[in-house]
Amino acid sequence: MDMSTIILYGIAFILLVISIVKDKGKTKKAVKKGWMAFIKIVPVLIPLFLVVGVVLSIVTPQTIKTVLGEESGILGVLTGMLVGSIAFMPPFVTFPLGAELLNNGAGYPQVAAFVTTLMAVGLVYWAAEVKFFGQKAVALRNGLAFLASGIVAIVVWGVL
Repeated sequence: MDMSTIILYGIAFILLVISIVKDKGKTKKAVKKGWMAFIKIVPVLIPLFLVVGVVLSIVTPQTIKTVLGEESGILGVLTGMLVGSIAFMPPFVTFPLGAELLNNGAGYPQVAAFVTTLMAVGLVYWAAEVKFFGQKAVALRNGLAFLASGIVAIVVWGVL
């Protein structure tokens, strides 16, 4: 465990103790409610993580580097946006991967398109999000995020 994780767990524990001291009944009720929400979302998350794991084992960083090379142009940007929209990686993996892609010959606009869609568009989460927010809201959020990612790539292309 890294230091930031330890700090966050420590803060959460301290706040839990403060809550218990302040009102034990409300804390117990809140923990129970949180646990029930967790149990409700687990059946959605397990298949999601399985699919993501399989996809990430097939699409290697080397494959991504080849597709997102500096010479790939607009096709590389669009490919980066599509792959980023479908794939899932936590931020602590995404940003170092972006740096690694740049160090290995990927273009800045292609990496910008990939990273921004990876963080903002969540096609992998579509089914889970629909359960909580509805089809229209999820489609709107993902569409606007995809559009914004394209704008970011264009700006990066213009600047660099």
